[in-house]
Amino acid sequence: MKSYLTSVSGEPLVRARVGMRASIEPLSFGTQIMIGDVKVSLHPAGHILGSAQVRVEHNGEVWVVSGDYKLEPDPTCEPFEPVPCHTFITESTFGRPNYKWKPQREIFNRMNDWWSMNKTWGMASLVGAYSLGKAQRVLAGLDPEIGPIYIYPTIETYLPAYRRAGVTFPQLQLFEPERVHEIVNEGALIVAPPNIRTLFTGIEASKISTGFASGWMSRGGKHSTVYDIGFPLSDHADWNGLLHAIEATGAARVFAMHGFTKTLTEHLRTLGYEAHEWH
Repeated sequence: MKSYLTSVSGEPLVRARVGMRASIEPLSFGTQIMIGDVKVSLHPAGHILGSAQVRVEHNGEVWVVSGDYKLEPDPTCEPFEPVPCHTFITESTFGRPNYKWKPQREIFNRMNDWWSMNKTWGMASLVGAYSLGKAQRVLAGLDPEIGPIYIYPTIETYLPAYRRAGVTFPQLQLFEPERVHEIVNEGALIVAPPNIRTLFTGIEASKISTGFASGWMSRGGKHSTVYDIGFPLSDHADWNGLLHAIEATGAARVFAMHGFTKTLTEHLRTLGYEAHEWH
């Protein structure tokens, strides 16, 4: 695409993803613009920094497209904002009743305890986390008193935008492959994209423990046999979060997309919503 409309805080992240040639128009949350005869505005989704729901209004009819969102407070992004509407198009990535997240502080405590234990045993700790969004959230929850924290270069790419938005991180060092043996012996924690265990080829398994931060780890997800430990930390709403978000919009009609759409829409119909799957 050649043109983008994004939130002000999301603009540098979009720029980092799509390059300098794209035309990017930043828009403050809540500010309305006209596209043809339709009013359009962006509202915080709470997924990652700058993530936005899109509100469109025409002749008094209001639709909201959620995109990805979560309701749990997150120091690395703006909080989710319920937007009143007639029709709500929601994600449903974790749209099943068995997906219910524990408080993030509990997950971070578990991660820090794991790291501390590994260091005591003379091991390094490797946490797999997506470079944009999840990695920054993980970094904000780490205890720097335990030891040094290293990050993979693709994660560093997005940190300036977060810092400009006022997000603070512990002291970080850039991971350098040529120093891998030294880093491992420091009992460090390394945050890197998933499936990068190859960075540690030649390092004895007894010298490093691996974990993965993802909502899919809550029920023995697809990565559960790849990593030593899973941290069920998701940037998507769980089952209760989806229901609370939908109710807060006041919408009578709901479309569900991306995820367990059938389960969610069938349940919404029992609650009196006009609910459909969006294919």
